[in-house]
Amino acid sequence: MSTTVTDSYCGLCGERPTSDAHQSCQQRLAMEPPRYCAQCRRRMKVQVTPLGWTAECSRHGRVTP
Repeated sequence: MSTTVTDSYCGLCGERPTSDAHQSCQQRLAMEPPRYCAQCRRRMKVQVTPLGWTAECSRHGRVTP
C-alpha cells in the first residue's frame, strides 16, 4: 500500500502555507525563484540568468517558471 503526499510547502520559506501568513511569500514568488521544493521542503539548487531562472530539487528534478 502506498501513500501519496498531498500537502505542499511554500517555495520561498519552506513552511506549510497558512491563510494570511504567506500572502507576502506569494507576492515575492511572483518576482523571485522558489528556494524550497514545494513537494518535499528540500532546499533547491537555483540558477538565475538574464533570461529567467531554473531550480532543481535533488529528489523531484527541475522546476521552471
